Amino acid sequence: MDVFSLKDKRVLISGGGSGIGLAISESIIEAGGQIIMIGRNEANLKTATERLGSNAHYVVQDITALAAIPQMVIDIEGRFGPIDVLVNNAGINMKKPSLEVSDEDFARVLNTNITAAFSLTREVAKGMISRKAGSILMISSMAAYYGLDRVPAYTAAKAAIEGLVKTLAVEWGPHQIRVNAIAPGFIDTAMMQTAMQSDPARMNKALGRTSLGYFGKPEHIGHAAVFLSSEAAAYITGVSLRVDGGNAIGF
Repeated sequence: MDVFSLKDKRVLISGGGSGIGLAISESIIEAGGQIIMIGRNEANLKTATERLGSNAHYVVQDITALAAIPQMVIDIEGRFGPIDVLVNNAGINMKKPSLEVSDEDFARVLNTNITAAFSLTREVAKGMISRKAGSILMISSMAAYYGLDRVPAYTAAKAAIEGLVKTLAVEWGPHQIRVNAIAPGFIDTAMMQTAMQSDPARMNKALGRTSLGYFGKPEHIGHAAVFLSSEAAAYITGVSLRVDGGNAIGF
């Protein structure tokens, strides 16, 4: 099934050194791709590249430093070659009652989760459009599908991601650029465990509406990313693929 292969594909991923991002990086390398990870924490990135092997590379960069993104993309393509796939995975969350969320809190979450994602996408897409080929993946969330209390900025950002996917898919489709999203359900990562252990009622509610009856694994998201990045998904654009064990349709 060569259509699922990412052999010789260069994949740029933000936040690819830990959690779901690391699982995506692992899956892409298993499918034959080459990974270039962007992140702020060089120690994490170095550990990840050592774990992933010779097809993994990293660049230390804070993607919220928007002015640096255009030159960073130019430098990455000059060093590694044209980017075939972009995965916008970097994101932050903040769980706080909405009345306690300051303007600065709200702006910080949006700047990482949507503004920086758009800026990076725009710069990478310039090369993809000139080559008439490319796949772009965004990471959405269950927060874009139903109301989650105490995460107003995160919810706003993920709802914006869903809309951005549709707009870019329409605009860039004629250039053979596919733009899609993955919407993870509740995935068993260290970050989720930390959040859920302090709020067992929230954990039980999340699990109770997940029809498969268990939390997802990071590799479930990695496998979905490989599919949407590959030729197996050549006629798929503008979609948000829920990988949630039925959570979004649960009662």
